[in-house]
Amino acid sequence: MTHDLNIVLVHGAWADGSSWEGVIPYLQKEGYNVTAPQFPLTSYEDNIARLREVLDLQTGPTLVVGHSYGGQIMTGLGTDASNVTGLVYVAAFGLDEGETLGTLLSQGPPTPALAHMQIDDRGFAWLPQDDFVNHFAADVDPVKANVMYAVQQPISGSAFEDTMGTPAWKTHPSWYLVATNDEAIPPEAQRIMAQRMGANVSSIESSHVPMVSHPEEVAQLIMNAAKMASK
Repeated sequence: MTHDLNIVLVHGAWADGSSWEGVIPYLQKEGYNVTAPQFPLTSYEDNIARLREVLDLQTGPTLVVGHSYGGQIMTGLGTDASNVTGLVYVAAFGLDEGETLGTLLSQGPPTPALAHMQIDDRGFAWLPQDDFVNHFAADVDPVKANVMYAVQQPISGSAFEDTMGTPAWKTHPSWYLVATNDEAIPPEAQRIMAQRMGANVSSIESSHVPMVSHPEEVAQLIMNAAKMASK
C-alpha cells in the first residue's frame, strides 16, 4: 500500500533526525513517504528555512510532526504552508502569538531535565549527562540514552527568546500527544497548549521522548492523524 500523503518528522533540541528511527519503519511499512531532516538549531529563522526547504521537496499534501522544540519550528510556519494538511505535536511546544519559550518555561521552577543546562562560549545550550539520561530520556534503556546524550545537538540560547508570530495551528488541524511523565515540558503545560489549539489529544505514559521509548504507539498516532488529514 502506498499513500499520497507525505510525512515530515521534525526533531527537537538536543537531538537529530535519528531520534525518529524507531518510528520511521512503521510509517514506511504502511507506504508513507517519510522525511526526517536535520535542523541546524542555530536560529529560529534557520530552522524554519530548513523546514520550508524540505516541504518544497514534497510532492503533494504533507503532514508535519514535531517533537519538543520541533513543535516551535513547525508552529512558526504560520499561515504560509499551503501543502501542509495537518500538524502533530509529540510532547512539543505549541506557542501562541507573542509568546516565547523562555516565558513559558519560567512560569514554574526549572524542570529536572532542563535544570542544569550548560551554555557554552558561543551561546549554545547543552544538557549534562545525568539530567539527559535520568530525566530527559528517563524511560529509555540506559545504554541507548547514553548514546543519545553523546550525540546531542545543542540549541542556540536565542531559541528561548524568539517570539512566536501567527501560529500555524490557527489554520491547520492539529493532534497532540501528551507525555504524562515528561520532565522537560510539564504535562499540564502540554495539556494547556493542546486545549487552546483545539487539538485532538492523546496521552502516553512516557518520558519526554516517547518516539524513542514507545515508537510503535507514536507511529500509530501519526498514522491515525494522517488518515484523518487525508479526508
